[in-house]
Amino acid sequence: MAEFGFRLYFLLFAFLSVSFIFPSSVQSRTLEKTPKTTLLDVSASIQKTLDVLSFDRETVQTTYQQQQEQTVPSSTTTDSSSSFTLQLHSRDSLHKSSHKDYKTLALSRLERDSARVRSINTKLDLAIKGIKKSDLKPMETTDDGVEAKSDDLEGPIISGTSQGSGEYFSRVGIGSPPKPLYMVLDTGSDVTWVQCAPCTDCYQQTDPIFEPSSSSSYSPISCNSDQCETLDVSACRNGSCLYQVSYGDGSYTVGDFVSETLTFGDSGSVNNVAVGCGHDNEGLFVGSAGLLGLGGGALSFPSQVKVSSFSYCLVDRDSSSASTLEFGSKAEPTNAVTTPLLRNRQFDTYYYLGLTGLGVAGEMLSIPPSSFEMDERGNGGIIIDSGTAVTRLQTNVYNSLRDSFVKGTQNLPSTSGVALFDTCYDLSKMNTVEVPTVTFHFPGGKSLDLPAKNYLVPVDSAGTFCLAFAPTSSSLSIIGNIQQQGTRVSFDLVNSLVGFSPNKC
Repeated sequence: MAEFGFRLYFLLFAFLSVSFIFPSSVQSRTLEKTPKTTLLDVSASIQKTLDVLSFDRETVQTTYQQQQEQTVPSSTTTDSSSSFTLQLHSRDSLHKSSHKDYKTLALSRLERDSARVRSINTKLDLAIKGIKKSDLKPMETTDDGVEAKSDDLEGPIISGTSQGSGEYFSRVGIGSPPKPLYMVLDTGSDVTWVQCAPCTDCYQQTDPIFEPSSSSSYSPISCNSDQCETLDVSACRNGSCLYQVSYGDGSYTVGDFVSETLTFGDSGSVNNVAVGCGHDNEGLFVGSAGLLGLGGGALSFPSQVKVSSFSYCLVDRDSSSASTLEFGSKAEPTNAVTTPLLRNRQFDTYYYLGLTGLGVAGEMLSIPPSSFEMDERGNGGIIIDSGTAVTRLQTNVYNSLRDSFVKGTQNLPSTSGVALFDTCYDLSKMNTVEVPTVTFHFPGGKSLDLPAKNYLVPVDSAGTFCLAFAPTSSSLSIIGNIQQQGTRVSFDLVNSLVGFSPNKC
């Protein structure tokens, strides 16, 4: 670490708490097109909790890697007018879980998810306060050396519950010739990075560590380049740019900022993409080789290759199957429920969307639309994030949703809460059950009804299911990936739209 001349920066901050008072004048209204109840297949969900820890990951991983190696092009180069497609997978299918049962797996995931949300709020809070990461002082090192804490592309996606995270993976070729590596898909980050040899400190990953000397397209980025100057935290060594990216859960990556070629299966490749070559990496990225940054900032992959749109469909979090990540014309939404894609002038990474309300059992809840709106300073609003698992809502909004859901499930046996979930049920004696439909409402009278499995989820293999929403004291709300699974989510960057296409994986 010392050879890079700079240390991990610690983010010290105070969260802002914002309370909203809902006016009594806002009345509930019945929605004719929304079914009052939705069927939850309890038996199928419980079976998946058993399967996720027992299937042969080595066979799945070997088969998929062989398929990828057979389709990786040797010299095809694609510019921003081309189409890219990648498969997406759950982390479970790539890296053997250390958890012995589903409950410990679920608790680990929820703990990781809470760290993720703290990270999101940290970065946004710093931006709103006008504090740059480069302004923060480095944490001192102790005596024992421990730091106190284009147009079209397509690829595969995987769910990551086994390591306690909500991330999904895609396999991307790095370098020339391309070295296929599993990368975390993250719409909440901008910088794409990969672990590189030699490692001062690298965590365990499924693939061999990337060797820069084996790539003919590897090229250091100069310190005075636009890419280097755009980094939140950077340094210079012998005229070459060094980068650092830290996350609110304590994870970080440090190394050389370089230009490389990225290859997307048989879709083609893109030259001169700025990526981090991390020699010192710590955190909860176990299994992946790095991260594919899909945020809205200037250094994100979509921004660098200037794609007009991208989309993904996230498979069931307990599934070993794959779906796709697509860029360009293939990613444009078809028959989708669309809502405005909004940006925060203080922080351009996150994707905000227009949400006007929530519905339960066919009735719009008494929540004013302002509860989901961003103010002039950049506070509030609601983002959609591929890396957060559980949807977070302002406390009063959550309470309204929960109370309405509980009212519609009085016939179901309740049980004690689990971790951040306070509304849970014992469904061990049921095969299927009717539960109130939960609906997202968007501007223009548009709505999206969620499948029951996207909001009533198992937390063990004994039949305990919990409502997969959680309150937050932050003014920022987040739509997580549990609510997104099985739905193709598209980002039309030209027309500023987010699209939801159910059952389009």
